[in-house]
Amino acid sequence: MQDKAPITDVSLISGQTKPRKYKKDNPSFFMQRGYQILLVLGLIAAFLLVMVYQTLFGRLDQPAQKVTIEQGDTYYGLLPQWQQQIPLFSATIGKLYIKSQVDAPLHEGIYQLPENPTMAEVLHVLEQGAKVAMVKVQVIEGKTANDLYQNLRDNSGIKKEVLTADADNQSIAEALDLVGILPDSVTGSNDPIVSYNLEGWFTPDTYYYGEGATDTQVLTDLYKRQQQALTKAWENRAPDLPYETPYQALIMASIIEKETSVADERPLVSAVFNNRFKKGMRMQTDPTIIYGMGSRYDGNIRRADIDETTSYNTYQIDGLPPTPISLPSPASIEATLHPAESDALYFVATGTGGHKFTDNLADHNRAVQEYLKVMREKKSQTPPE
Repeated sequence: MQDKAPITDVSLISGQTKPRKYKKDNPSFFMQRGYQILLVLGLIAAFLLVMVYQTLFGRLDQPAQKVTIEQGDTYYGLLPQWQQQIPLFSATIGKLYIKSQVDAPLHEGIYQLPENPTMAEVLHVLEQGAKVAMVKVQVIEGKTANDLYQNLRDNSGIKKEVLTADADNQSIAEALDLVGILPDSVTGSNDPIVSYNLEGWFTPDTYYYGEGATDTQVLTDLYKRQQQALTKAWENRAPDLPYETPYQALIMASIIEKETSVADERPLVSAVFNNRFKKGMRMQTDPTIIYGMGSRYDGNIRRADIDETTSYNTYQIDGLPPTPISLPSPASIEATLHPAESDALYFVATGTGGHKFTDNLADHNRAVQEYLKVMREKKSQTPPE
């Protein structure tokens, strides 16, 4: 009797294997499903841990710098910066951390942040503001360096190192180590208004410093901010401008700052002076007369003042004055180096806000008459004192 050949598993020949199936009441089924759930939960937990770590310890790519906290700012308002730069940063986790860990209110002031800070590090720095008395220093756009000096002298919270009773332009520039930023025509001038004048080199804004900060610290900080704003604008300036150096652009920005307080007009004022230079015309701007008069200015410009030749009177001198005539804002610096596309050569106040810009003398003269008419009407409607 022959032995029977073993029965061949058809599946081994056809390759059509079928996965083993578990009945739902089989313990193996629940073990398999449990492992899947644990795996998913583990992945979720790992993802959340990464989010927490990135939120609290992910680092911004930025150098050590100062940040100004204004009145009304909140801790939550700082979160968008991290959201933009750090992958997997969670604003929700950030808010929960702030709510649970930060007890001190956010105080106005200027804070020094470390290089490449984390959110936790920044919050720790800002919390220290509650322990420090802050001193407000307000520098108004269009005011002068002398106004700033007097502001700091009158501020009892600022320690005086530079602005002593006998300080003059030269001693201030030397004490701040800023003589090198001034051209020879300024340091070598015999005009006391021009000589060693740091006009224009301090950025106007509202600042907060720890009580006991020195005037050296404040002035140096404001200079660095202005220098950075000027350098950035100069590097990205429009082509075919009449300025050979950043300092010349700073001078023009200071004039634009004095000529208009309307933001939209700054590029137009810039265009007027740009067009005048290209045509070889004088600037003929009143604020330069006022600055050149110094303490003699009493609120009025007379014909004799227009006709007087000073270092600054652009009715009598060609080109730019020797130094800036005010503290210009970064916006005025930008407008100087990015003038509007306009053929305007003249502008005059409307008497109702802003200025009227014209490209010929006839239209300008009519605009002047319209302005004078408005001013006469206003005067007639003003009751006598």
